[in-house]
Amino acid sequence: MDFHRSLEMSLSRAEFFRLLPAAVGPFVVDGDTVRRSGGDRNWTIRLVPLADRRMGAVVVPRHRVEIILEGGSEGEAAAFMERFHRGFLRGGG
Repeated sequence: MDFHRSLEMSLSRAEFFRLLPAAVGPFVVDGDTVRRSGGDRNWTIRLVPLADRRMGAVVVPRHRVEIILEGGSEGEAAAFMERFHRGFLRGGG
């Protein structure tokens, strides 16, 4: 079963690629597409720029992140997404 998910994330392209290794492990980049092939499961992540969000003087970059997991169970997809989300958590206060 293939798993498809689309997320809207408020971060720059540079920030996305800086945080991505902790979220997914090793990968290969081809433009705005990131892939892992080989091993147990293949996946593809596509980064699509969206219009910045403006709140007064604050400008927040945004991207749509399209994730495709090839094969695997719902449990494996859930574990991948949990690790992905954890890799992008930010502390605050």
